Amino acid sequence: ATSQRPATPDTKIRRTTSHHPLPVTGTRTVLNSKASMASIGSKVVIAVSSAARNLGKSLDSMGASMEVAKYTERLVPSTRIVSVNSIAPTISPSATFIAPSANLIGDVSLGSNSSVWYGATIRGDGNKVSIGSRTNIGDRAVVHIAKIQGDFPTQIGNGVTVRAGAIVHAATLKDLCFVGEGAQVLDGSVVGSNSIIEAGAIVTPKTIVPDGEVWGGAPAKMVRKVTKEDIESITDSAEDMAELAALHAQECDKDYKQVNQDEEDYEDRVTRGDDYWQKDRDGPGDDVLGQGSPGRIFDNTLSHPEEGLKLKKK
Repeated sequence: ATSQRPATPDTKIRRTTSHHPLPVTGTRTVLNSKASMASIGSKVVIAVSSAARNLGKSLDSMGASMEVAKYTERLVPSTRIVSVNSIAPTISPSATFIAPSANLIGDVSLGSNSSVWYGATIRGDGNKVSIGSRTNIGDRAVVHIAKIQGDFPTQIGNGVTVRAGAIVHAATLKDLCFVGEGAQVLDGSVVGSNSIIEAGAIVTPKTIVPDGEVWGGAPAKMVRKVTKEDIESITDSAEDMAELAALHAQECDKDYKQVNQDEEDYEDRVTRGDDYWQKDRDGPGDDVLGQGSPGRIFDNTLSHPEEGLKLKKK
């Protein structure tokens, strides 16, 4: 036998109290009112978001009109060109390449066919930095001036190579010289033409490096005279970097659509078998029976009847 728990007064009340649903007409009225409230809420959200977008466009347009150094937003936006005291960098229209992560700040001039590579910083925020043509400033290199302790601008000539991580601080580099990786050329120093500063060398302030010498060490001293091969390597380095800079400039100027297309084309080249039709081979041999290239259904006379008429005239 099973025993049942006796009913308590609360249990009796719960058992005798029943839930009476609303009439059908009342339910529809409640649902309609909720739907109308949701519709009003969505309209308010749409109106507010539209107003916010319009306000954002107005603020963006106002900010663009106030900019001193204009820039065009690319795939990787950055502050490459920065003005200081209303002085913006002067860049030759034929400058080859300025990396997205490089910075040109203040009174800086960059000559034709010159390049500034990734992470490099050129600061003319108290004095002038002048860079000639066919010169390259390597990755993470720093070019700066002096104003507080001495008044030294920075002048870099034509065909100069400043390698990665080097520092040129308030110094002068004459035409066709080479500064190696991690080297430092400090305040008031002058490096002559066709001279080489070896990697890691430190040219102390106000040092004069004559033309045609190789200097190394810390502090830097003359190691030897340059050879004919050294002079040729300086020229070749400048020319090679100019060619490489043109390639990087072309890639960095691509928008997201071009980047996606390049990725798709690469994947297609990797996965497409050699014995299968290659879409990159365009020419008269791709036409089959006047219907265009295989796999290109929009090039046939069914979708373009005028192409069929052209074939008949031939």
